[in-house]
Amino acid sequence: MSITNTPTSNDACLSIVHSLMCHRQGGESETFAKRAIESLVKKLKEKKDELDSLITAITTNGAHPSKCVTIQRTLDGRLQVAGRKGFPHVIYARLWRWPDLHKNELKHVKYCQFAFDLKCDNVCVNPYHYERVVSPGIDLSGLTLTSSGPSTALLVKDEYDFDGPQSLPSIEGGHSIQTIQHPPSVGCPTPSEPFPTPNLLPPAEASTSASTSSFPPIAAGSGSASSTWSRNSSFTSNIPHHTNGHLQHHPPMPHPTHYWPVHNELAFQPPISNHPAPDYWCSIAYFEMDVQVGETFKVPSTCPIVTVDGYVDPSGGDRFCLGQLSNVHRTEAIERARLHIGKGVQLECKGEGDVWVRCLSDHAVFVQSYYLDREAGRAPGDAVHKIYPSAYIKVFDLRQCHRQMQQQAATAQAAAAAQAAAVAGNIPGPGSVGGIAPAISLSAAAGIGVDDLRRLCILRMSFVKGWGPDYPRQSIKETPCWIEIHLHRALQLLDEVLHTMPIADPQPLD
Repeated sequence: MSITNTPTSNDACLSIVHSLMCHRQGGESETFAKRAIESLVKKLKEKKDELDSLITAITTNGAHPSKCVTIQRTLDGRLQVAGRKGFPHVIYARLWRWPDLHKNELKHVKYCQFAFDLKCDNVCVNPYHYERVVSPGIDLSGLTLTSSGPSTALLVKDEYDFDGPQSLPSIEGGHSIQTIQHPPSVGCPTPSEPFPTPNLLPPAEASTSASTSSFPPIAAGSGSASSTWSRNSSFTSNIPHHTNGHLQHHPPMPHPTHYWPVHNELAFQPPISNHPAPDYWCSIAYFEMDVQVGETFKVPSTCPIVTVDGYVDPSGGDRFCLGQLSNVHRTEAIERARLHIGKGVQLECKGEGDVWVRCLSDHAVFVQSYYLDREAGRAPGDAVHKIYPSAYIKVFDLRQCHRQMQQQAATAQAAAAAQAAAVAGNIPGPGSVGGIAPAISLSAAAGIGVDDLRRLCILRMSFVKGWGPDYPRQSIKETPCWIEIHLHRALQLLDEVLHTMPIADPQPLD
């Protein structure tokens, strides 16, 4: 390898692949990206000038002119990588330039002699020989609150199907996709960010405005909070059950069934409860695999923004440092993962108790969020949400949570009463037989307990490593480092709901 550490075509394939891997954009899993790059480098090993052109283009981010980088066109025009087929120029453009690219958004530059659309025997896959164009009906910024077109969400697997519909990834039956991706928005205009970023807000202003509010977090932006709150709350788009319009982007679902009730938000909303806000707006517990490490960290309501990072500074107030926590049972794999937490995440409490997450780390974080499940049209707890570096996304909505806990508590209470009546043989109607048989059909609803409702008030988030059907780890408790966030205002509301309609915890099965 050369002195500058940039490889040439004369270097070993492994060195070239390693260098090119360092420039990938993160939209694909490491395994898939490595397979795709290895495949390309091997194809180009006998065409040294083209391999050098690829290395130059990628390592300089297109700053220097480069030649066509070609591979042979297949019969159907698609390339198979790791068991999936996709158009080759799209695969490599996603890897090195635009992780959220749709296949109909590429246009070749004039000097490209072997562009995919020219139908030559060879296809140019140099990402810098293509430009991204805006598809009809797609707003690449995804941030204009007056937009009426669909947004460009990635509702896709970690290694998504390159050949799904042009504007909506494939989700056969609505359930084949389990990891929903949330990349940072492209070209984010400053005015669209609803609240000031933390580093622009003087600490004195944050604490002063917080202490004078009935619900401290709403005043994070001082005087601008009320106008911003109304803008966030009142926005409704033409897309069914998508009421947020913020930095997470979800396409409309292709099926009419909703798992969640649909509600439009009012412009000005009174507090859900007149109870004073709790002293701490959340508590954060840190886990390694299935073991909690260190003490639970409580965040005062006077600190609406808290950072959770991997550094070793003392924790306190608005910062929870995981690097300082020791664990005698820590494995080498956990140690390696912890090294990549870096700047971590920022959690921000807005309004009466909505929560937003900003990923500050160089690696994605993975979130379990019933709110994002609803926004994606999924069943509660049905998906894991991958939040990319620099993304800023809403992960919890207090009003939606309150509605859901009321609904589930009422359902459980009614089902328990009906179940008792069924066991006693008091269900009227020609089909009534009494005894235990009719009660079995009610057992699922009656089985909702306090713990099920508490889950609505909890966020879980893993660093670096994901879990679920798309990963070897099936549970967050199998990931090396993760946090559990208990939201105190939501738990306070749950306590009120349970006082008005108490439900008994289901008895464990023998």
